[in-house]
Amino acid sequence: MDWGSVMKGYKAYIKLERGLSLNSSEAYLRDVAKLRDYAISECGGCAPEALDAHQILSFVSWLSKSGLDARSQARTISGIKSFYKFMLLEDLIAEDPTELLETPKLGRYLPDVLSREEIIACLEAVDLSSDFGYRDRAILEILYACGLRVSELTDLRWSRLILDPGLIRVSGKGNKERLVPVGEHAQAALEQHKRFTQTQAQFGHEDFIFLNFQGKRLSRVSVFQIVKKYCAKAGIRKTVSPHTFRHSFATHLVEAGAGLRLVQTLLGHESITTTEIYTHLDLDYLRETILNCHPLHKRNRGHSPPSENLQNANDVLIPSAVGT
Repeated sequence: MDWGSVMKGYKAYIKLERGLSLNSSEAYLRDVAKLRDYAISECGGCAPEALDAHQILSFVSWLSKSGLDARSQARTISGIKSFYKFMLLEDLIAEDPTELLETPKLGRYLPDVLSREEIIACLEAVDLSSDFGYRDRAILEILYACGLRVSELTDLRWSRLILDPGLIRVSGKGNKERLVPVGEHAQAALEQHKRFTQTQAQFGHEDFIFLNFQGKRLSRVSVFQIVKKYCAKAGIRKTVSPHTFRHSFATHLVEAGAGLRLVQTLLGHESITTTEIYTHLDLDYLRETILNCHPLHKRNRGHSPPSENLQNANDVLIPSAVGT
């Protein structure tokens, strides 16, 4: 089969059967397009079902030599493995040439986090007398108060907002919905935005909370520009994005003593492992959790354990839980 027809079928598969968002679907298709371009230029135009494990491995080596960093290589390989899984399910191939393919080892990524003072400075940098001041203030408030992904923010609808008791229905990855509490300040910002931002919504965009000057749903790129604009005005020199507000939301909750399961639910993480990244910022919290919850430590809670044993427990347990 030719690349075009197989990729068309794969596009339908990841969208309809796997329920991936538009952005994730496009990212997966770009990964497959890299393999297609490699097959055309380096393998004599081989069809996707004709590529063998050796050629796939050569493609991975080609990615590395092209200067792609380990994290980008890992996500490309993930896309290729998904593509061949689809071909196997559709009986287009008898064996999966990516079955033994391994992704590069990645270190634990520790994102930039804004302090509470920096968050406040960013919010105060918004000029509420400007045309979209109330909209921009509401965007920053919601990003920090709810810990949303940028795609979740741009997809927010008025019809999904439940101001009493203060909840918003968020459509996350894979179209999975979750309810996220909205604090008083964020609620007030939304109400002010609705009251003072004068934007005529275009047909089909009436329900979206955040619109651009054309009355259409605000784009991801626009949200990035808004965040960078006000962080710059606030004098923040860190590398910031909408995701920085999400990281700050989670980090501040963990520092205040919120349990990881709660934070996992609020962020919409499928795995608790993803949420554990935030424990690196509060070792005292992690240490106290282990001492309170581990059966051995609970048993000895009323007695002072030997200092040598306690030191060994900390040496082993703390680093492995935090990651490297």
